[in-house]
Amino acid sequence: MSDAGDHPVLLPGADETPLWPDSRITGLFAANVDLNSLKDDLLSSFDLGALPDHRIEVLADRPWEREWLRDFRPMCFGNRLWVSPNSFDIDQDDAIIVRLDPGLAFGTGTHPSTAHCLRWLDGLDLSGRGVLDFGCGSGILAIAALSLGAKTAAAVDTDPQAVSATRENARKNGIGDSLFVTQDVAEIAGSFDIVVANILAEPLIQNARVIGDKVVPGGLLALSGILAEQADSVTEAYREWFELEEAETDRTTDQAWVRLTGKRI
Repeated sequence: MSDAGDHPVLLPGADETPLWPDSRITGLFAANVDLNSLKDDLLSSFDLGALPDHRIEVLADRPWEREWLRDFRPMCFGNRLWVSPNSFDIDQDDAIIVRLDPGLAFGTGTHPSTAHCLRWLDGLDLSGRGVLDFGCGSGILAIAALSLGAKTAAAVDTDPQAVSATRENARKNGIGDSLFVTQDVAEIAGSFDIVVANILAEPLIQNARVIGDKVVPGGLLALSGILAEQADSVTEAYREWFELEEAETDRTTDQAWVRLTGKRI
């Protein structure tokens, strides 16, 4: 199901399941499906007298989960950090290259919230430091941190597809042994010099204590996945433990996405 108009649903509240005023439902079926039987099933299941406006297309068979890679090109974040598919060469002597295949997990660097964090990491001296990627998606931030010189890194995500993608991307970048990946933050021992959490405002607020406890005193924190109008609420949730800097805003899309950074008190 997708939005058939222009009414984005970005962050529903607790116990809410909002729907778009106009929705589009897309179904993918085997080429030999009986369309008449399918139509009868839909009419019966939804108690309809007739199907709404619709169209039927015959599609050539191909690996749909990889279609987006046709438009995925190398991207530079900061001065030297590149995210690239395996098939591209980067013509920059000091380039730090993360080879990425996100699979079904979120995180390629194309979204402003991820780009925010990648640029931030590129501007840090990570030598000898430990980094935690909270809500890792494809593992892009943890892998970038290790590639930029971090000593150790851990990544956590409740989505099993994200954990699988992160492990595979770490292996492809030759750092599989340096990255600990888990679905349960309780399995991550100790605290870290740097923690980056690129999720959404509500889970950032809900997990403020958990995330804050994972940063050593004097350590650095980056929070992303936040819309401009949500920044004050997220800031308030972390103010007890962090000296937060002024939010950095990205306005390259219709929504203004912000990144909050700070130091553990």
